[in-house]
Amino acid sequence: MVAHRHAAPVPNFSPIHAIGAQDVATLAPMTLEVEADIVLAHVEGILARGVPLEAVLVDLMAPTARLLGEWWESDRCDFVEVTMGLWRLQEVVHEIADRTPRPRIDAEPRLTALFTVMPGDSHTFGTVVVEELFRGGGWDTDRWFGAEVNELLDRVAGRHFDLIGLTISCDCHIAPLASLIADLRISSKNPQVSVMVGGRVFLQDPLLATCVGADGTARDPRLALDMAADLVRARAGEVLAAQ
Repeated sequence: MVAHRHAAPVPNFSPIHAIGAQDVATLAPMTLEVEADIVLAHVEGILARGVPLEAVLVDLMAPTARLLGEWWESDRCDFVEVTMGLWRLQEVVHEIADRTPRPRIDAEPRLTALFTVMPGDSHTFGTVVVEELFRGGGWDTDRWFGAEVNELLDRVAGRHFDLIGLTISCDCHIAPLASLIADLRISSKNPQVSVMVGGRVFLQDPLLATCVGADGTARDPRLALDMAADLVRARAGEVLAAQ
């Protein structure tokens, strides 16, 4: 929630194929008041309008999570309510993503990506949304949420990933971040792995991404999809140039 609170505001309009502020204002209280299947039925109605999955994820689900965070900070709802609301949102994301046909990808092998949060961090919803966008964009994705750094390092050592996407939800994680990124590069089965970072602190100061040793950051998950492919191609070009 906190990691995405300063992202671009939701457009204040609602044509039939777009998400508007009213859609977010309607969905947010539902996540606190009804069960996940009812929230799912509501979101399916929005998809039936012709709104693409990508727009539902980025323009509806993520802003709804941010709004729940704002309500928690203003004491409009408590921690348990927000936690349950985010859990329902995450259940809906998985359900609609699994039901939505994916574009056929003829090129092999597909680009691979691992998405994770700082070890021990429980703010995972934004990472779920980003992973689903990349999966829908043709990437072969994996996701890791755990508490032990060694487990994460073992994950990247055991499988070739073209990209590691790391979300930071709290400023307190910035200090150890550079060391973690360096360890990820050392442990990676792919010596040329690209690393992208995201979260509130990088929205405020994108240049901080290079300071902690990452290859880049993006304000919008859709921009991240394009940037990630460019980063991987650039890394591959560096390898060829060195040979």
